[in-house]
Amino acid sequence: MNCLWCDIDIIPQTNWETFLLPKRIKYICDQCEDRLEKINSPRCIYCSRTSNESICSDCKWWKAYLKEDSLSFNYSIYSYNDYMRELMTRWKYRGDYILVKMFQHTFVETFKNIFSNQLKKSIIVPIPLSEDRLRERCFNQAEALAQMLPLTYECLLIRTHDEKQAKKSRRERLLTHNPFKAKRKINKSVILVDDIYTTGTTIRHASNVLKENGCPNVYAYTLIRG
Repeated sequence: MNCLWCDIDIIPQTNWETFLLPKRIKYICDQCEDRLEKINSPRCIYCSRTSNESICSDCKWWKAYLKEDSLSFNYSIYSYNDYMRELMTRWKYRGDYILVKMFQHTFVETFKNIFSNQLKKSIIVPIPLSEDRLRERCFNQAEALAQMLPLTYECLLIRTHDEKQAKKSRRERLLTHNPFKAKRKINKSVILVDDIYTTGTTIRHASNVLKENGCPNVYAYTLIRG
């Protein structure tokens, strides 16, 4: 097997653990995996931002701005460093779909650890793209991530428009009309899945709609904390 990023041959390790357990396919070499910057402690308990305080300044702002936050918490795995930016450009914007497998093992195992208490009482809902954006990219990166997880997922939300948010300030994002609608009422907890949490506005737009349609609890699981 060759590394999906640098194409060098991946030589599997041989030890008692690999001998006794089912062999796990590696899609990324150790050198490339080391360039992915995992978020370690300390982190904000609500949004996963690296922070020496249990609640970061971003989340303090949200709590001051909102009477009641519809999002219980977001958990992210990686920081958005230069290497991740390059990788996401090739995956999301240039359509190299198979690169999602580089994250598969870590994304699945972390999910099991963080959401172990939610597995029997929740469903996964990927953040949708608009029809125009989906035609442009040919796949939804959030759904690609959701498909790897060991829990039922449902495309429960519809995105009515898709303005680019990257260059907007937080205030401009907040003033944007909520782009999501729910397809039906829901009485189970939801774990929203997306590729990146930046300001938290997109996730909260989605969680607000779910709450309005009966969802008791909304969590978010994202690959990256921007």
